[in-house]
Amino acid sequence: MELLRGINFGGYLSQCEHSLEHYRTFISEEDVKKVAEWGFDHIRLPIDYEVLEDDNARENKEGMVFVDQMIKWCEDYHLDIVLDLHKAFGYDFNDAGDSDKNNLFTSDVLKKRFVNLWIRLAKRYKSFKHVAFELLNEVVEEENAHLWNQLINETVKEIRVYAPNTPIIYGGIQWNSARTLKLLDMPQDKNIIYTFHMYEPLIFTHQKACWVPGMPMDMDILYPQSMEYYKEVSRLIGDKGKDVVVSQCKEIGKPFLEEMVKEAVDAANNADVRLYCGEFGVIDRAPVQDTLRWFEDIMDVFGKYHIHCAVWSYKKMDFGISDEHYAPISKSLINLLTK
Repeated sequence: MELLRGINFGGYLSQCEHSLEHYRTFISEEDVKKVAEWGFDHIRLPIDYEVLEDDNARENKEGMVFVDQMIKWCEDYHLDIVLDLHKAFGYDFNDAGDSDKNNLFTSDVLKKRFVNLWIRLAKRYKSFKHVAFELLNEVVEEENAHLWNQLINETVKEIRVYAPNTPIIYGGIQWNSARTLKLLDMPQDKNIIYTFHMYEPLIFTHQKACWVPGMPMDMDILYPQSMEYYKEVSRLIGDKGKDVVVSQCKEIGKPFLEEMVKEAVDAANNADVRLYCGEFGVIDRAPVQDTLRWFEDIMDVFGKYHIHCAVWSYKKMDFGISDEHYAPISKSLINLLTK
């Protein structure tokens, strides 16, 4: 399994209305066929725990039907698939820093439940050679770095009892930041893949996003531009703009993007594992030609360092590359993402 160039099916089984009607209508077999025809080789499938189990940790048989169906469709169209646990019971990246809601790492009961969920998935999908497991989408808090390592090690150990050869994917903290992969323990198992997410500079890729504190809603952020311009506008979003503010690069462009991924490359090389960018993309409020220039630059950087990747996202979710906003660059963008 190479997982060279993929696409996320965000909003289907995650970050959505969890209802059978939504599951039946958001994605169809035709969408999987289209992705294969475009030239992608895999789908990253974000899944919230509600699809897999109820609040009492009992298997959700109705939800599992849709995971099984997607695995079958991928097999039919010769696509690999990453099963990404996007939200776990007791952990949601949207609730970062809220210890009342995010208590996975401080509760032995919830940690055991997390491991047991992956045991169940390993038993169910162990024989599928086109399936990979991604343990948890984005761990955020710095104080959870050590506890996350402990949970990774325990979960991998238990998965390997039932699925000794399935690729297992996981990343660092701070929303899967490239710079935090170095905090991971050395893998104790084979067929491990390190992952990170790439949305830098955030002031560009998330421009006018109402969920980013301090984000200006009345200005277009262009790409590329001078470092002075980017430092000034990045200060508006505080901590989320710090990678630009502290950068030593002289310009925003490929040199900056390369600086952003270099620590991930070094960490993966040090651990002797493959490197995978599970999410990257540009919001549908950005100027489209600037969007295409950003994608051209990041794909060049990924190619230089042999980084495999999956774009965020297929449809809707403010980043859907099949949506009308991207139509003027659609052909060029898809060719770029699948070459």
